[in-house]
Amino acid sequence: MFEYLYDHYSGALYGVASRIISKESVAEEVLHDAFLRIWERIESYDPGKGRLFTWMLNITRNLAIDKSRSKEISRDRKTGDISNFVHSVDRASPEIQHVDAIGLKEVLDQLPDEQKFVVEYLYLRGYTQSEVAEEFNIPLGTVKTRLRLAMTALRSKLKIT
Repeated sequence: MFEYLYDHYSGALYGVASRIISKESVAEEVLHDAFLRIWERIESYDPGKGRLFTWMLNITRNLAIDKSRSKEISRDRKTGDISNFVHSVDRASPEIQHVDAIGLKEVLDQLPDEQKFVVEYLYLRGYTQSEVAEEFNIPLGTVKTRLRLAMTALRSKLKIT
């Protein structure tokens, strides 16, 4: 079962981790940690609460966000050189392909621009609601409302109950 999960989902989950963590080796570490956590907690997955992929995606995303806020990453950001940034720009296309491969781009394109923006920054770029509000000068309540409307629309479009 573990092999099946890894073979079918590792590419998409790595894409999520690498969007949040630009350093390739750290993103790979997050993916490794995510699969360990998934395997350890697979018994707690409840199909009645959502799809397996969504559950796995949230685990990976949360680990990547935690890692991006760690002292190790903060220290690297302060002392890193420009080549790390160039490398992350060069890798932008493969990451987008991972998201496209699971059909997410087409679904997100159906949302109004302000809702799409919030979903992209929260789920694909690893921002928190407070960070989106602060960085883009949007009231926190508006960010939350746009996210709620987007999730409702996405559930409807994907026929998730």
